[in-house]
Amino acid sequence: MGIGRRTLLGAALGGAVSAAWGSGEASAAGRHRTVFVAGDSTAATYATADVPRAGWGQALPAFLRPGIAVSNAALSGASSKSFADLGRLDLILAAIRPGDTLLVSFGHNDEKAEDPARYTEPWTTFQDYLRRYLDGARARHAHPVLVTPVERRRFTADGVPYLSHGEYPDAMRDLAARTRTPLVDLTALSFDLWSKLGPEPTKDYFLWLDPGESVNYPAGVADNTHFQAHGAIEVARLVAAHARTLPGRDHAAIHDTHIPDDVLVWPPTRPAES
Repeated sequence: MGIGRRTLLGAALGGAVSAAWGSGEASAAGRHRTVFVAGDSTAATYATADVPRAGWGQALPAFLRPGIAVSNAALSGASSKSFADLGRLDLILAAIRPGDTLLVSFGHNDEKAEDPARYTEPWTTFQDYLRRYLDGARARHAHPVLVTPVERRRFTADGVPYLSHGEYPDAMRDLAARTRTPLVDLTALSFDLWSKLGPEPTKDYFLWLDPGESVNYPAGVADNTHFQAHGAIEVARLVAAHARTLPGRDHAAIHDTHIPDDVLVWPPTRPAES
């Protein structure tokens, strides 16, 4: 698939395609490989009207070498169920090619028991839906990777961090083991990072802004789920560092602790939400 079709796919998915078409890595057939991201708002690409809000899928190209494209199909509000039911998995599977990679990260919205369009049960329907992503990718000779949901910013009044995703990460870990699927345990990795940082420093990673700090959030914002640019970059770093099968990982970038926020690209229009 050429860059034109990749770009059209990105538009159809409401996500973003970032590509560096140089002399980088290619498949055996000589075609440049693509990393697809299926996920929710924590991974999604945001528009200029949302700056500095960003998702880790939006920041992922910063940690890949030229020649690897990223098709970020992550959708705000999506669960493993609603993403598939809306046909967005079908769009990915129509575009994915042998040698490509599919990162699959859900959980935040699967937990919403009050919403039957999104809710899944950890040990039954959640795993059943995730299998659709794994089986679909493998049927097309692509490489699926499961990514447990990134942890929220959750601290007790005493500053003690606590987990928020219940049994969903364990259910994904179990499925990865049983299906021999590579796993990035982003729940554990991010929880460890937030624990080390503590309550106040984590505000610089999540979408915490004072009134007047951003023209896009004039009244300020205190969001413990979504990231500003710095946080999206650091979560993408965790994914790239631990996704051992991810093609074209840029080890120099992964170990560069001074990746600036302006490496991110915010498209002019906001991706559609479910």
